[in-house]
Amino acid sequence: MKTSSHKLKVFDSIGSVSAELIAPEKPEAIITLAHGAGAGMNHPFMTSLANELAELNFATLRFNFAYMEQKKKRPDVPAVAHKAVEAALNKANELFPKIPLFVSGKSFGGRMSSQYLSIHKPSVVKGIVFFGFPLHPAGSPSIERAEHLKEVNVPMLFLQGTRDTLAEWSLIEKVTLDLPLATLIKMEGADHSFKRGKENLIPMLASEVKKWIEK
Repeated sequence: MKTSSHKLKVFDSIGSVSAELIAPEKPEAIITLAHGAGAGMNHPFMTSLANELAELNFATLRFNFAYMEQKKKRPDVPAVAHKAVEAALNKANELFPKIPLFVSGKSFGGRMSSQYLSIHKPSVVKGIVFFGFPLHPAGSPSIERAEHLKEVNVPMLFLQGTRDTLAEWSLIEKVTLDLPLATLIKMEGADHSFKRGKENLIPMLASEVKKWIEK
């Protein structure tokens, strides 16, 4: 297993953000991994997921958004977040130009990644994985945040807990049924953080990603 640190240039005015590659010797694919709104790339969920995916022979490139790098609490506006996603995609493709490239993200990171794909449609990207798509704010069920997904032209994997307060199950089910390229995996009893009692669901998440990519 190889681990290496990288700097990704976002904007001249903002500078660079940190990234970390974890790669097995001969990875089947490379996956960018964007963090959620409240915790950076080194949150235990992110590092555990990256290590679990490496065990299944997938390389990952985790990275920070600019606000997290600068230790600010308010997430970046989409235009800035999209630049970080783009920088990560470019670096992943530069590091492994000959293997399939997938995009993924936890919550906010997944939404920013899919917004980027809906606008720019990079040909190198083979698909996107959402680890809990944040469909709406807690307590305010709606589907407006999913509107841009109709413009995403690659396969999408949604890993969603049935107790996720940011994605009422009936609504995320409706959204994904209307997307021909979407696959929805139900994590029964899991919340937005993929907590289900004392169970560790990260191996299950990684396993679902592997099955979907191989399919």
